[in-house]
Amino acid sequence: MHAEGSLTEFRAEIRSWLEQNCPQEMRDGRITDDAICWGGKNWVFSSDAQRLWLERAAARGLTVPRWPSEYGGAGLSRAEEKIFLEEMERINARPPLKSFGISMLGPALLHFGTPEQKGHYLPQIARGEIRWCQGYSEPGAGSDLASVQTRGEDKGDHWLVNGQKIWTSYADKADWIFALVRTDRDAPKHKGISFLLIDMEDPGVTTRPIRLISGASPFCETFFDNVQVPKDRIVGEENRGWDVAKYLLTHEREMISSGGTGLSGGRALGAVMAQMAGEPSLQDPTLRAAAIRCELDALATGLTIERYKDMAEAGNGVGDASAMLKYVGTELNKRRHELIMSACGSDALEWDGPAGSRAADWLRTKANSIEGGTSEVMLTIVARRILGLPGA
Repeated sequence: MHAEGSLTEFRAEIRSWLEQNCPQEMRDGRITDDAICWGGKNWVFSSDAQRLWLERAAARGLTVPRWPSEYGGAGLSRAEEKIFLEEMERINARPPLKSFGISMLGPALLHFGTPEQKGHYLPQIARGEIRWCQGYSEPGAGSDLASVQTRGEDKGDHWLVNGQKIWTSYADKADWIFALVRTDRDAPKHKGISFLLIDMEDPGVTTRPIRLISGASPFCETFFDNVQVPKDRIVGEENRGWDVAKYLLTHEREMISSGGTGLSGGRALGAVMAQMAGEPSLQDPTLRAAAIRCELDALATGLTIERYKDMAEAGNGVGDASAMLKYVGTELNKRRHELIMSACGSDALEWDGPAGSRAADWLRTKANSIEGGTSEVMLTIVARRILGLPGA
C-alpha cells in the first residue's frame, strides 16, 4: 500500500524524467504499426529519436514497468504504473516498445518459466533485442485450438518438430516463436500439448506471408520440417502446455481489448475525425452523437479493464472475463473505424490518396473479430462461464 504522499512524489519524479528523456518527435501520439518500435535483431529504427527513446526507456526499465528489475523492468507497483501511463498520455508519448514478448510471452514466462529462462529471455525482451511471434492456430485448429497437430517427437535431448501454423502475426519479422506442439499423440486433445520456444533461424523453419484485403501482409504461414528443439526450450511441464496456453490467451485478449479503448494519442474520437475529415464532418448531429456514444463506451470499457487489472493484482485473476473484454474491445475498434470512414465520406474510399490508409485500417479491423478467439467463441464463453445461461 502506497501513501498518497509517496505517489505524489513518484508522479513528480516520473513527470520530470519524461520531460527530460522523451524526444519531442516521440510526442505525437502515433500508435500505428509503422510508428511504433517493435524491436528485434533485424529492426531498423525510423529515426534517431525512436532509437533514443527506446534506449532511455529500457535503461530505466520503463518498457516493462511492472516487471522485476532483475528481468529488465522498473519494478513499479500497480498504482505507480497507472501514474506512469497517465503521464505518458499527458505528453502524448508513443510507447517506447511494443511486442508480443511484452504483452504475451513475458507474463507466461514470469509465471511458468524456469529461473534460467527468465534470466535469459526476459531482459532481451525488455531491451527490444528479441522479437517474438505466436505459433498457435493451424489450418485445422483455430477456434478449436486444442486440436493442434504440429507434433514433436522425443529424440532424447531434443524434440523433432513437424507441422504448420497459420495466421502467425509478423512471423516473417520475428526472431523466435512460442508454439503449441503435440508431444503425446495418444493423450486427450487438451493433454499431450507442450509449449516450446523455437528459434526462427533453426534449420527447417520457413514462413510465407498471407496478403489481406487491406493490402498488408501481417499474417504468415509458418512451416516446421524436422526442426530440432532442445529440451530446455519447454515452458512449464511436458504435455501440460495447455495450462501455459490458457494463461497466455488471457493476456492476448486483454491486449486486443485495449485496442478498442485507446483513441489516437489519447485524443477524443471527435478530434481524430475532425483532423481526418475536417470540422464540417462533425456538423452532422447523427454522426456527432454516434462518436460521443462510442467515446463514452470506450471510456467505460477502459475503466472496466482497469478494475479487472486491480482484481488480478489482488490475486483474483481476470480468467474468463478476458473473453468479455476482448469481445467488447473488438466491437469498439470496429465502430471507431467505421465512424472515421463515415466522417471522411467518399474520400475514405481512396486507396492511395491522403485518406487511403483509413480504408486499409478499417478493413484491418475485420480481423479483430477472429484473432485471439472469434467473437462467437467469446460470446459462448461469456454465456457459459460468466452468465451460466442454461443450454449455453
